[in-house]
Amino acid sequence: MTKYEIQVSEDKNSLALAASDLITQIIQSTLKNKTRAKIALCGGSTPKAAYSLLGKNKLEWTNVDLFLGDERWVDNESQDSNCFLLNNSLFKEGNPSLEASFFSVSTVDLPSPEDSANDYETILRNNLDGDPPKFDLILLGLGDDGHTASLFPGSDALFERDSLITVGEGKGHKRITFTSKLLSSADNVVFLISGSAKQIALKRLLDQSESWERTPAKLVSPNSEIIVLADKDAYPSF
Repeated sequence: MTKYEIQVSEDKNSLALAASDLITQIIQSTLKNKTRAKIALCGGSTPKAAYSLLGKNKLEWTNVDLFLGDERWVDNESQDSNCFLLNNSLFKEGNPSLEASFFSVSTVDLPSPEDSANDYETILRNNLDGDPPKFDLILLGLGDDGHTASLFPGSDALFERDSLITVGEGKGHKRITFTSKLLSSADNVVFLISGSAKQIALKRLLDQSESWERTPAKLVSPNSEIIVLADKDAYPSF
């Protein structure tokens, strides 16, 4: 049974600070025991402010490997791209975080989304240890429909159990996404959730009887406790 630790912030600004602080702590504690920290980041509007804060922190960034948990099959310069989001938050000019190694998803420069998925799986296997490969931290968002990464309700991607990376589809885009197998293998999983539109989805995530087919975020089931960072708008008194 998946366990959740809920940490509620007063508003979205304090949520961003809490997320930045937690990611910083996990990187620091990881590098006390390992030579490199392996972190998977999420896209979406909620983490942008956290990334802007995180990128300014003075960490051992040269020993940090950053990956994306999902990416739309669009050009990296597209505003719909998670790469674009990171370049305008975490990787702003002058940030210490620019010293980190970032492994982006090759998208439209390859023939198909399936080719992109296969290429990214190879990158992960070449740069992480374990089978399935294990991240030190995977940061996730939660959609108002209950999706996380690019695992959307009704998508074939929900049923992929063998691969690490698969092709999902949602909100008008083909997407390259971590599978539930990979999402559940991390040492630390953190959901970052903001806004009243997420209330119902968050309630379903925390409901032990909720179906993963309706709320795909329920598929994320690591051995460790999942940390949920939410603001008061997303986490009222249920």
